[in-house]
Amino acid sequence: MPSATNRKPSLLSRLVRRLLILLYRWKGWRIDGRRPEARKFIILGAPHTSNWDFIFFIGATHELGIRPSFMGKSSLFKWPMTDFMLDMGGVPVDRAKRANYVEQVAAAFAAADDLALVIAPEGSRTFKGDWRSGFYHIAMAAGVPIVPAWVDNAKLVGGMGEPIMPTGDYRADLAKIAAFYREKRPDCDRFVALEKSTQTVGEMKK
Repeated sequence: MPSATNRKPSLLSRLVRRLLILLYRWKGWRIDGRRPEARKFIILGAPHTSNWDFIFFIGATHELGIRPSFMGKSSLFKWPMTDFMLDMGGVPVDRAKRANYVEQVAAAFAAADDLALVIAPEGSRTFKGDWRSGFYHIAMAAGVPIVPAWVDNAKLVGGMGEPIMPTGDYRADLAKIAAFYREKRPDCDRFVALEKSTQTVGEMKK
């Protein structure tokens, strides 16, 4: 698996990141919350409703001093994109290997001194009412906390909550996460649906 080094980031990655930060500042977003004290954690990005969400999280994490990472298919990390993908925080996942993606990402956490992995638990902007539980499996396997992060594009504000360490009780932990999101966005129908789902969700399932 490719890994980032202490080399200087490529010119392309520096230009792209600079452009995204400029767009973030141009929009005028505000941050609510602070940087987690943990060095390794999973950032839950929700609700995912707009392409602007990505730009917000790049800008917000920059303001908070966090270098965000993301999972990507290993095929995206082949030359000539290898350096660019790693510079942007990519964590390659090879689905053809016997080890599943949870084990691969947990290994990436174990090998890193610092890793803030951003995951959109809704999977896509098309919301169907249920969150994917992959983020929870990864957090359990890696032994890292989950940091709920939110954005309100209408009010141009977003931020992060306190880290939540997974206990193995998926329903109880998901209820804590849902309570945080409902407090921050009480009018968001996606979070209303998430809160209701915690009443019927079963054991962890991918």
